[in-house]
Order: sequence, then structure tokens, then C-alpha cells
Amino acid sequence: MINTSAPMKSVRTRLSARYLAALRTHLGLKGPVNSGSAQKLGHAALADGLATLDLALMHESAVATLASSHDFAKTSNGALKRAGWFFTQALIPLEIAHRTTRETNQHLQRHAAALAKGNRQLQREVKRRQKGEIVIRKGKDQYRKLFLQSQIMQKKLRQLTRQIIMAQEEERKEISRELHDEVVQTLVGINVALTGLGKGADVDAQTLKSKIARTQRLVENSVNAVHRFARELRPAVLDDLGLIPALHAYSKSLAERKKLRIQMTAFGGVEALGAAKRTVLFRVAQEALTNVARHAHATQVRMSITEISGAIRMEINDNGKSFPVAKTLAANTNKRLGLLGMKERVEMVGGNLAIESKPGHGTTVRAEIPFNQEKVKK
Repeated sequence: MINTSAPMKSVRTRLSARYLAALRTHLGLKGPVNSGSAQKLGHAALADGLATLDLALMHESAVATLASSHDFAKTSNGALKRAGWFFTQALIPLEIAHRTTRETNQHLQRHAAALAKGNRQLQREVKRRQKGEIVIRKGKDQYRKLFLQSQIMQKKLRQLTRQIIMAQEEERKEISRELHDEVVQTLVGINVALTGLGKGADVDAQTLKSKIARTQRLVENSVNAVHRFARELRPAVLDDLGLIPALHAYSKSLAERKKLRIQMTAFGGVEALGAAKRTVLFRVAQEALTNVARHAHATQVRMSITEISGAIRMEINDNGKSFPVAKTLAANTNKRLGLLGMKERVEMVGGNLAIESKPGHGTTVRAEIPFNQEKVKK
């Protein structure tokens, strides 16, 4: 069997090149056009055994090749029309033979218009996808920033967790040391005194009475120390009598131990606050007063609880030395944890905390907690 496809392909290739050259020349003419070159191509196609479709493909290929230099989609320049006219003239010899030239020409014109329309749609799609890629890149950048922020927050959280654990260990160590130094030593003294009483049964009544009195004082000191530890952990008076008595008791005990003068004024309606909010105010006052006793070297503290518009305000001001608030909050110290703990407690009940510290003016801790005034009226 003889393969005729290769020679036919060679024929189409040669004629296609001729068609492209002739169409380029035709489109470049400015004056009257001549149909001779186009019809010669039609005759050559017939002579080579090519069909109308072969010539149509040549025209389509030539138009696609010339599209870069001729805007066929722009009807005002007449390029597409002139190319169609050229193609029609090339089809005339084939029309005589096949009588289908008119239908084929109309089909090709529709196809060319569809190609132009498809090209415009493709350009719009390319622009749309380019915009989409920009949005995606921006989204990736935003996600990367959020991821980095999340890593920073996780690192800070791990550091804060370690500090909290260390602070808990320090607090336990302090309680253990105070229990050993005060309660245990006092109990040992009581035991020694009781042993002496047992061995000295033959002593006179006055001496015995004196030893019993000393032993009672040791017991009283031990009881007071245990009560103090209990009050610092969770004062029962806060639950039984309210916030103001609890603050009075704590302030009195701290003032006696640390040689401080603490003045306190309070708005009685504060007791209308819920238990959670009253506990927050007590803990803030406890932490603030403890910081004054440990770090401020103050001699006087003023504490006030007042009612303001929609809130209860508690202020604690001392006449001690100041400290850099922002620097302390950024440092990895237990004092920082105490300040953060106060702030976190107040914010948990919808309030806010402010700390001001200036040389010559001491430090002021101000906590404001939402207050429903209708509760007081009832």
C-alpha cells in the first residue's frame, strides 16, 4: 500500500507558504486590489487535489500568523474584511468545482469572529487570574505575619509559665521557712517548757505559775502565726464579714509587722459587689500593700475605695520610692508577675488597672471595676 499522506502534506506546506506570502502582500496594499493572486492560489489548490477545507486551514493559519501585525479584531481598520475578501477570491476556483464556497466562507467568517471573541475572553481571564494571584500573595504574607506573631506569643507564654512556676516555688519556700522559723520553733519551745514543768513538780507555786504563763505566750504566738498565714492565703473574714473588714484586718496586721501607717477610707456600697469582684479588689490591695512593704521603703500608705460613674475605684498610694513601671513589666522578675497578676485579675471581671510611679510622689495603684448601682438602691 502506497502512503500518499506525506506527499500531500508537502504540497499543503508549500501552498500554505505561498498563501501566507500572498495574503501578507494583499493586506499591505493601499490602492486597488487584484484578485488574480488569490485565484491563482485557488487554481493551484485544485490542481494539487486539495479541498476547500485545506484552503480554509491555510487561510486560518495565515491569519493567526499575521495576527501579531494586523488587529483583525478591530473592524475599523478593515483588515479582517480584506483578509476575508482574499480568501473568497481564492475559493472561487473551488466554488466552480464544488459549489460550496459561499457556505464555507460564511463559516470561516463566523469562526474568525469567534476566535477574536475567544481571544478577548482569554485576555480578560488572564487579567482576572493575575489579580487573584496578587490577592493570594497578600494572603500568604498576612498568614506569615500572623504565624510569626503566634510563635512570639508562644515563646512569651512559655517564659511566663516558667516564671509562674518559679514564683510558686519561691512562695512555697517562703511559707516553709516562716512555718519553720516561727511555728515550729515556737512549738519546740512549748515542748521544752512542758518537759521542764513535768520535771519540776517540786518547785514553788509562783515559779510554776511563771513557767505556765511563758508557755501560754508561746502557744498564743504560735496561734497568731498560723492565723496570719491563713489570712494571707484566704482570709475567712472576707467571706464572713465582707471586703472592708477584711482590708481593715489585713492592713492592721501588715502595719504592725512592717511599722507602716495605713489610712483607709471606703464606700460602704462596695459590699454590694459580687464575691468574685470583692475578691479581686482584696487581692489587688494585698499585692499592692505587699509590694509597698517589700520594695518601697514607705512610711505611709493611703487606701481609698470610692464610687464613680458606673464603677468602683480603689486607689492605693504610698510615699515611698518610685520604680520604672514599663521596665519592670518587661523584666523577668517575680515583681513583674505580681503586677501582671493584678492586671489580669481586674480585666477578668471587666475592669482596668493603672499603675503610676514618679520620683518624689511614690506609687499609685488604681483599679476600676464595673458596678451596677441598681443593686445598692435595692
